[in-house]
Amino acid sequence: MQLNLNIDSFIQNHVTFRKESLLKQDFEKYNSVLNTRINNKSVLVIGGAGTIGSSYIKAILKFNIRKLVVVDINENGLTELVRDLRSSTEYNIPIDFITYPVNFGDRVFEKIFQGHGPFEIVANFAAHKHVRSEKDIFSIEAMIENNVLRARKLLDLLIKFPPEHFFCVSTDKAANPVNIMGASKKLMEELIMAYSDKLPIKTARFANVAFSNGSLPLGFLERLNKQQPWSCPLGIRRFFVSPQESGELCLIASIMGESGDIFFPKLDEDRDMIPFDQIALDLLETFGLTPDICKTENEAKQKALLLNLTAESSNRPATPSSTYPIYFFGSDTSGEKAFEEFFTEKEALDNDSFVNLGVVKNSKKRSIEEIDAIFDRLHNLFESKNITKAAIVDVLKIYLPNFEHIETGKGLDSKM
Repeated sequence: MQLNLNIDSFIQNHVTFRKESLLKQDFEKYNSVLNTRINNKSVLVIGGAGTIGSSYIKAILKFNIRKLVVVDINENGLTELVRDLRSSTEYNIPIDFITYPVNFGDRVFEKIFQGHGPFEIVANFAAHKHVRSEKDIFSIEAMIENNVLRARKLLDLLIKFPPEHFFCVSTDKAANPVNIMGASKKLMEELIMAYSDKLPIKTARFANVAFSNGSLPLGFLERLNKQQPWSCPLGIRRFFVSPQESGELCLIASIMGESGDIFFPKLDEDRDMIPFDQIALDLLETFGLTPDICKTENEAKQKALLLNLTAESSNRPATPSSTYPIYFFGSDTSGEKAFEEFFTEKEALDNDSFVNLGVVKNSKKRSIEEIDAIFDRLHNLFESKNITKAAIVDVLKIYLPNFEHIETGKGLDSKM
């Protein structure tokens, strides 16, 4: 079954409830400065095939940059990025534009960096972003390697060829983290802050990006196209930004921030936090489908097999009488935070410089020596034959006192 959906329109009407970008007024306020700092500059984007990275690229291509190099391990994602940009009319694509399916931790990346550099603007979006990526010691090591240890290698490379602006994406889950993914990003924040007196480093914590790659809402569409049942947690409310807003937020942070700044969107808990189950129900209504609420995953799967949606009807919208199986469940997986926050009570905020963005100004800065000690401890732990998830959590708690890991022994890979 293929049902058409204008995702941008759905996000505006049912998720963000914003007809214009959250960042529209800030772009207008700083338009002249942004043009001065971006136009005719050479840009490197790492992790540019993902939702946020590609949205950042689209935001910066509204200006007139001189050169764009994009690196990502997702070869198919890079292919689609190029096709998307080349097929559009609203982007100022420079003549010097090239993409590479390369891991930024590989030796060949250094050759690309030195061969195409120097770069005035460097933005890094390469990261493990899912809580489900902390399922065992192997996935945790890969996450910390990608989110923290490779970032250190990149920073040391940038020291040799310093850009005018460097941005490295963080997450709202770094504020009072309850999962290892959030703790790894908090550690990444402390790593880049250790370099903030040597490099012009900025970062951003922000909300869920609606319908981003791997997200639950995009998963709803994938399941629908495959006539598979939906599965959705009850009562999990999250802040959301659109893909466009995610790229624009990171662009303003990367260009307008001062070294050491952590940006976040000004969103209101009562107005802007949306439950996933409401998005699911609104999506079904948009498609003209009535939810067939199931008590178990198995019941939902069996009902999906019996859907009376023939190949002939798959090319037109379902009728209002059509139903679709959905299983709602209470969240009980490890590392699931009941609420979202962008800053802690100990962080000093600047809420005046930008219209719809706040800035954390006093993020903790460790010395390089402290960072080295943390990394040595992690390396030794990963080399241990008896390493456990609990041992990793214990080490992270030493360096991140506000890290309160929520362990239930259950992970998202065990669910639909």
